[in-house]
Amino acid sequence: MNKRGYQSPLSTRYASQEMQYLFSQDMKFTTFHKLWIALAKAEQKFGVAITDEQIAELEAAADTVDYEAAEAYERKFRHDVMAHVHAYGDHCPTAAGIIHLGATSCYVGDNTDMIIMREALALVRSKLLRVIANLTDFAERYKALPALAYTHCQPAQLTTVGKRATLWIYDLVLDLEDLDYVVGSLALLGSKGTTGTQASFLEIFDGDEEKCRAAEAYIAELMGFDKCVPVSGQTYSRKFDTRVVNVLAGIAQSAYKFSGDMRLLQAFKEMEEPFEENQIGSSAMPYKRNPMRCERMAALARYVIADSINPAITAGTQWFERTLDDSANKRISVSEAFLAVDAILNIYTNVTRNIVVYPKMIERRIMAELPFMASENIMMDAVKRGGNRQDLHERIRRHSIAAGKRVKEEGLDNNLIDLICADPAFCLDEAEVRAHLNPANYVGRSVSQVEEFLSDVVRPLLADSAGKIAESAEIHV
Repeated sequence: MNKRGYQSPLSTRYASQEMQYLFSQDMKFTTFHKLWIALAKAEQKFGVAITDEQIAELEAAADTVDYEAAEAYERKFRHDVMAHVHAYGDHCPTAAGIIHLGATSCYVGDNTDMIIMREALALVRSKLLRVIANLTDFAERYKALPALAYTHCQPAQLTTVGKRATLWIYDLVLDLEDLDYVVGSLALLGSKGTTGTQASFLEIFDGDEEKCRAAEAYIAELMGFDKCVPVSGQTYSRKFDTRVVNVLAGIAQSAYKFSGDMRLLQAFKEMEEPFEENQIGSSAMPYKRNPMRCERMAALARYVIADSINPAITAGTQWFERTLDDSANKRISVSEAFLAVDAILNIYTNVTRNIVVYPKMIERRIMAELPFMASENIMMDAVKRGGNRQDLHERIRRHSIAAGKRVKEEGLDNNLIDLICADPAFCLDEAEVRAHLNPANYVGRSVSQVEEFLSDVVRPLLADSAGKIAESAEIHV
């Protein structure tokens, strides 16, 4: 029998290949190489005796990661970064002696983490925009379809299906604003040295502080950043990780809310997530159409929200200029938060691409409650015909209790309108009473609010991001 060890479900079932690559060993260690090349170029540019041939040799081997050699070196040195220094040097014998010159491990470790988080946030942003675009189309399509609204999960006044969708969209717009702010704040650690004082680089540049500053700025430029952190210990402040994962947790919260609404609406038979032709809802009950996609979103969202406490604790427990109890935690918590949010957005995209709406069921649920909502308008109409407001109010109260009892205790339809029509105190014929039962009269400014929100907020945002919106995502299972 073939046996298999543990595999993370985030890799085997949930996250996309593109997000997995960003947190792969290949991405990590080729970025190490690029940072060592940038360091060598900066040091050469500002006077260190590094030759063009050495840099060319480093560049030729930039995409070569000798994992077997690195693993052997790590067993020997018990140090992961030095293992890769030596493994890279084996492929660059001329340049081996200048790799990592003046740097500490965090030069490659922290700068690589920052680069990966920036790239991963760009991928998250593109998928977030896709969900927003899908929901925008949905809100436009159903902006005028009345639906029963709920407060406390109890029937309240009416809304429209499209107006409810704008609530989901707005949560995601707020997440996008947070994401853009955090992306704009990201900065490389740069070349700060062992305690953040740049002492080793000051030595390399013969005490020339301006060269230290210029070399660091050049490294940032080569790596595609416009700035480095202004001060640091050995590491960048771990609050960067906290801020990034908080953005991911915010997206998880929004998805969690949507998934809960959809699961309830599916239970009400008003809307459904897509259900494929050969999909099995239950191994025991063939008729079931379980909301498994939204349930999975909820499960992953809980994980991300809970995971967000990890970077917060790590940031708060860094002693002085650094301590290594951050490393094992952050390499798990940050990467898995990204992988889980990637999976969430893939599912969110899949669901919002083909939400199933059942207008007749929505109407049926409205009409079961609308007589209660219409009763005040009916009362006002009857007062205009000479009725006594207080007497009519009491009559409606009694009729409502009777109709509610009929519905709840006998399982029959709501007959409040019939009771009012049969009551001569209202001085209204049946046609006049039933004229108040048009659901569109009870949705307030829902249609206008959808149109204004989409035109003023959402469509300009999508237009500004043209070309940066992900294509529709597929989910694994």
